[in-house]
Amino acid sequence: MREGFEFIDTDHHVGPNMETLHKYASPALLDRWDELLPYYMKVTEGHHLSVAPIPYRRDLYTGTDEQQTAVGQRGAQGPLGSAVKLNFDVKPVPEVNNENNRGRLDDMDTEGVDIALIFPSTFSTASTALDAGIQTELYAAYHRYLGDYCGIDTDRLKAALVLNARDPEWSVTELESLAGEPWLAAVSVMLPEGLPVDDPSLDGIWSLMNDADLPLVHHSFFYEPPYFPGYRDIWGNLAIARMAAHPWGAQRLVAYVTLSGMFDRYPNLRIGFAECSGGWVGAWLNRMTYQADYLASKLPRIDKTPIEYALDGHIFCGIELDEGPDAVKAVSAVVGDGILMYSSDYPHGGCRFPNSVDIALKWRDELGDETFRKIASENARRFLRM
Repeated sequence: MREGFEFIDTDHHVGPNMETLHKYASPALLDRWDELLPYYMKVTEGHHLSVAPIPYRRDLYTGTDEQQTAVGQRGAQGPLGSAVKLNFDVKPVPEVNNENNRGRLDDMDTEGVDIALIFPSTFSTASTALDAGIQTELYAAYHRYLGDYCGIDTDRLKAALVLNARDPEWSVTELESLAGEPWLAAVSVMLPEGLPVDDPSLDGIWSLMNDADLPLVHHSFFYEPPYFPGYRDIWGNLAIARMAAHPWGAQRLVAYVTLSGMFDRYPNLRIGFAECSGGWVGAWLNRMTYQADYLASKLPRIDKTPIEYALDGHIFCGIELDEGPDAVKAVSAVVGDGILMYSSDYPHGGCRFPNSVDIALKWRDELGDETFRKIASENARRFLRM
């Protein structure tokens, strides 16, 4: 709580590292753990998985060749580590990515964050290119880890379940077994490259999410599988690839979810986005609305327009600190002020710890208390299962 406003941060991160996941591995995963060792990548606090990273090495205004966008070796360092600027003023406490849940709560108290929605590291996406059985076992280990990590205070530490779209049967069973967990606030369904979100094989997952009142949340990714729309044709520059990857992936996903009629078939279903920026939402939903009318012959009939689904509470998106109040006003002009949610990227370099909340509070005068309160917490409460 800060200045009378509750804050729900819809973009917090853990790893955890492989050493931590190993503690939660099932006997079946432990038997196959050696298969993961070639993918180990050294990080500050142990190892993460590096499966098939694309380094995007091309500098602007230089020649190009295929090697600049070729998939790197397994176990290779990811391209972001040495490239990004660390924006925080003070480093978050150590090991919050792994097992220091008390340290996370202390940092939340420092900033004035009441509730955090937690996402995993790139193992969750990169494993879509591994054996499906190993992917499933990694997710199950992560869920056991979440039970302990969030268990210290399930009113404040919330997380998204991670489901395997290559194994819908397991995903349904896992969701059934964990649907009642107090830390569970949303679901991420990891789609391998080439599998669309509206594929009928996934209907059982959406049906169960609808019944459990759990929303679908997409956190962006780009240099590991399943990559992003256009990743083969981005001309090789890391900065531009990341600029494009996050909103492009979100735009494709919301278009297929909306225009395929998923909100009609599953009336409790909601979709939201983290670390994809938010300024695009109004323009994209506007374009989706008039293009869906223009190309109606190639689309199924749906009950509402994309803008109407957003206004009715089916579509949400985190707003990044760098976007500022002008982006909020631009989105609100098209789809109202019930869409955007506070997000910080803690403890990654995009956050402004310990001042992220204070930066957002500077928007208050331009937006007014009613709109700002929605962004700070009320929209997230409508989106997440709280």
